[in-house]
Amino acid sequence: MTGKYLAARLTEVFLNGQWIAQTNYKEQLTNITWQQAIYKQRNLNSIAALAFHVNYYIKGLNQVFAGGNLDIKDAYSFDMPPVKSQTDWDNIVDGFFIDARTFIKHIEQMDEQQLNKSFVKTEYGSYLRNIEAQLEHAYYHLGQIVLIKKLMA
Repeated sequence: MTGKYLAARLTEVFLNGQWIAQTNYKEQLTNITWQQAIYKQRNLNSIAALAFHVNYYIKGLNQVFAGGNLDIKDAYSFDMPPVKSQTDWDNIVDGFFIDARTFIKHIEQMDEQQLNKSFVKTEYGSYLRNIEAQLEHAYYHLGQIVLIKKLMA
């Protein structure tokens, strides 16, 4: 498995793919209003909360890939600032795609040796395991976003 292969899979889910879910984040997050983004059905998360949550982890991994520390904590992964306007929502979406593209670029440069190295601590597994987890995590929440949008229709 190569970084280029993983980067292509991530590009699919975040930016332009149709194969696995017949949609992607770019298609689902753009062209919705901030009111739709914060819509809550029963006890489900909002689209905005899910987008923030997925990006929280991507941003955290980007920090490590850039030579920084792993500072993310699951307990904070839904601590989204309030979305009270279209500008607030647009900022979340723009940040999501900037971080996704950065994530993809980092991974694209990784060779098999890097992918098999321990990620931060041995108990966290390899870079590959953590990247694959983000891919699975992204598809999981993409499915939720699609369902929430259907509930709004």
